[in-house]
Amino acid sequence: MTKAEIAERIARIGYTTKDSVELMEQVLDIVKETLITGEEVKIAGFGKFSVNEKAPRRGRNPQTGEEITLAERKVVSFKPSQILKEEVNR
Repeated sequence: MTKAEIAERIARIGYTTKDSVELMEQVLDIVKETLITGEEVKIAGFGKFSVNEKAPRRGRNPQTGEEITLAERKVVSFKPSQILKEEVNR
């Protein structure tokens, strides 16, 4: 599902398309800003977004086979709630 499709579904419940796109963009901006600061985003009944740090590690270039060191980095993780897991598996 794309952002446009989500905005279209929001518009169906009584918002204009322009307002639904703006609303969705604002919510996504809040989520991004929160994750950038290192905080978690918990949505009851849906799940939790968090930022995890990955340590540097050894890797291999698949084309040449040469060993390389992959730098440390931050990754966004999502852990679904038990409610969401149960609904998906129904």
